[in-house]
Amino acid sequence: LKDGFVEVKFKPVSGKEDQAGGVIWRAKDSNNYYIARANALEGNVVLYKTVSGKRSPLDIVGRKGGYGVKEPVTSGQWHTLRVEFAGNHFKLSFDGKHLFDVEDTTFTEAGKVGVWTKADSVTLFDDFTYAGK
Repeated sequence: LKDGFVEVKFKPVSGKEDQAGGVIWRAKDSNNYYIARANALEGNVVLYKTVSGKRSPLDIVGRKGGYGVKEPVTSGQWHTLRVEFAGNHFKLSFDGKHLFDVEDTTFTEAGKVGVWTKADSVTLFDDFTYAGK
């Protein structure tokens, strides 16, 4: 999938190190992809690129630096995370509310989409949807 959207409902259940759920897109392999994730322990939503296995946050359009946005991500509650992507522009929404946009040209070709979690996160996923433009 090159341009389109990816969306998932997720419920962070437990985890002492992390309670996160996310979506990936334009994935070349397990070490190269874009990811948007929401973390209940940190109370934030961040968009990253992972290149050669190294994850780094991307700047929000109109803001240099920083680390995503602070947003309540309640543990034990279902949330919806959605990213619309076209060319180098990504639009991130959380629980139906547009949070921010990001622009990046690291991965421009079509790739795989999926769900994401890490560390000791126990996260439930449901209603994973995606479509191309």
